[in-house]
Amino acid sequence: MPNLTNLYTKWTLPPERDFGWNMKTLASAKTNFLIDKNNVFHLTIEHDILRGVTPKMLCWWFQNIDGEMTYQGKTYPKYLVWHPKDHIHWSLKKSSANNKIEPGSYFRIVEAFDRNMKFLIDSIELVEKLDETGMRLTRKIGKIEVFSLQHDFIKDGNNTIYKSKMIIGTSNAFWKNIFNSYVRPLIFTNEMGTAWLKHNIEEVGNFEFFLPELYGNN
Repeated sequence: MPNLTNLYTKWTLPPERDFGWNMKTLASAKTNFLIDKNNVFHLTIEHDILRGVTPKMLCWWFQNIDGEMTYQGKTYPKYLVWHPKDHIHWSLKKSSANNKIEPGSYFRIVEAFDRNMKFLIDSIELVEKLDETGMRLTRKIGKIEVFSLQHDFIKDGNNTIYKSKMIIGTSNAFWKNIFNSYVRPLIFTNEMGTAWLKHNIEEVGNFEFFLPELYGNN
């Protein structure tokens, strides 16, 4: 979820990285975008199977997403390889007590879902879960959770069945009208929800292009 304190940060998209990839399309996955009676967004994706990518590789990637990598003879921040059009910046805002990327860490993610910067996300999120079964990121205002993103990794031989679910909003009796009706529309619109589905399908599908080789060389 976008960070209200960062809404006016000046970000620009870096030059697009042309890796020659044919990224997966919206039609390649099963998606659903539901707005419930409390005006909470529920976005779900059952991705096309990730071939040659295992849950162990995915867990390793998120534990080691910081830093740079060499791809096609050039060096890039790893985050910029993951999505060569939409990604702008990734940083570890706070590590866990063990100084690792694991539950208790905070990620800062900056990305835009189109080249016109119409759908800009600048978000700091808590890693609540990260292991070979999946990852969960959350954002709270005080004690009220207003954002969650759950990725489930299901092993299928040398492949992974990958499922994603994002929830934006709260069913809390006091905060639901304030946040869901007035705050959320300022930072995440219906259009952004549809754009996120496409973006996430692309970035998850992109793991097939680079992660097996990267993991094999670590």
